[in-house]
Amino acid sequence: MPVLAAAATRLRQSPIRAVTLAIQARGGINLGQGLCDLPTPEPIRDGAHASLDAGVSTYTAYNGIAPLRAAIAEKARTFNRLPVRSDDEVVVSVGSTGAFAAALLALCEPGDEAVVFEPFYGYHTGLMRLFGIVPVSVPLDGPNWDVDLDAVRAAITSKTKVVVVCTPANPSGKVWTEAELAGLLALAEAHDLWIVTDEIYEYMTYDGRQHVSLASLPGAYDRTVTVSGFSKTYNMTGWRLGYAVARPDVAERIGLVSDLLYVCAPAPLQHGVAAAFAMPGAYFDDLLDFYVARRAQLCDALEQVGMAFTRPQGAYYVLADTSPLRARFDGFENADAAMQTLIEKAGVGTVSGTAFFADSARAGGIVRFCYAKEEPILDDACRRLIETFGR
Repeated sequence: MPVLAAAATRLRQSPIRAVTLAIQARGGINLGQGLCDLPTPEPIRDGAHASLDAGVSTYTAYNGIAPLRAAIAEKARTFNRLPVRSDDEVVVSVGSTGAFAAALLALCEPGDEAVVFEPFYGYHTGLMRLFGIVPVSVPLDGPNWDVDLDAVRAAITSKTKVVVVCTPANPSGKVWTEAELAGLLALAEAHDLWIVTDEIYEYMTYDGRQHVSLASLPGAYDRTVTVSGFSKTYNMTGWRLGYAVARPDVAERIGLVSDLLYVCAPAPLQHGVAAAFAMPGAYFDDLLDFYVARRAQLCDALEQVGMAFTRPQGAYYVLADTSPLRARFDGFENADAAMQTLIEKAGVGTVSGTAFFADSARAGGIVRFCYAKEEPILDDACRRLIETFGR
């Protein structure tokens, strides 16, 4: 029989997706995968319906429809403060993951190294390994996930080609400060490295923190690819629409790679999401208020249960250490066991911390909770946790 590619044989079902299947089989509540099961805003749905009714069903330009690219470019200039001059610097993609994949292939060769920050998003490192790129993990420090620039410097070798930053971060909720980003930029300049930033949770920052795009810093834009999308902000994870912003020649290469991978993003859905840019600013205020309340709801419950964690600075996840429960319950000897125990005993799905660390031992008893849920659903999950494991 013919032999599969070695990279393919090493692939395993993502732990994030696996927990969704496990909790569905149990009939429980999924606080694992970032499904974001809130309703998609009506203007976006109406825009998609209108495009379907108008018979929009053919390929678009490989980098997306012009009105959407223009709207993204304007948003990148105003919200992200990027020095975007033209919509030719925007590539609409099949999800932000598609933009990230195309960026990696445009920037890196097999054998190149990429610096990532641990705990990392597993899809980032998974794509790297699939493409023959070697992820090199730099652990973030302490309860606030601080960046150790000396550790970053030590991780850079002659093979390093790119540094990947996720802010606000999945899974930790860390929001990078401008000082941290400036320090990283200085290292990238000194070693002539690319930077790819994943900013999909850019509108979700708490306690007065502000999102800063690294590419907005002086001198950063020409060596940075900024990746984002619509899934999290507009509750439309299944629509698979994202984008990358970069200087024109880099954007063109990313777009051509994306063309080979996907041809284009779904045409009618591109027209639909273009309507998002006409939504009032109050939408984002309401979005943040919603997640501030959900963060408090879940974190208060985790405190009653006795888990150890730091309230996230951004995004909509909590990394919680279940090891304090070992003194009172069986089934919390490590992260994988804790995930299984939470499913079996409370009917609450989480993601094992082993999905986010290069060495699974570093995960300890950590699991990731997602609070992108309607209040009654999250309330039910919190009640189950407190009734099952409360002190």
